[in-house]
Amino acid sequence: MPAKDKFHELVKTALENQGWTITDDPYHIDLGFVDFYNEKIAIEIKTFLAPSTISEFHTAVGQFINYRIALEFDDPERTLYLAIPLGIHRKFFKYSFIQTVIERNQIPLLVYDTEKQEISEWIK
Repeated sequence: MPAKDKFHELVKTALENQGWTITDDPYHIDLGFVDFYNEKIAIEIKTFLAPSTISEFHTAVGQFINYRIALEFDDPERTLYLAIPLGIHRKFFKYSFIQTVIERNQIPLLVYDTEKQEISEWIK
């Protein structure tokens, strides 16, 4: 089983505080693991704490695409979200290249605030 990201429990608690019920943590799919889900969503949590933000971004997008394809086979009604910290969203995801990658790959985002320990925004 893969290691949980540093902010895994923070995001999980923030979702529960918004009324979500976490039913599988982690949620297993044939080609990997997704952190958890409820009703019709799955969430892949990323911390972006490594020295290279662009390298983490490439890894996150690659994992996201693979997990979404796997979900199409295992659970096609479920929408996958990529969870990212608020600071990264404000500083890194503002660049037009990053926005273009997100838009072209139709990656819904869940932005979480590590200081307030809450969900800041859902972006579809």
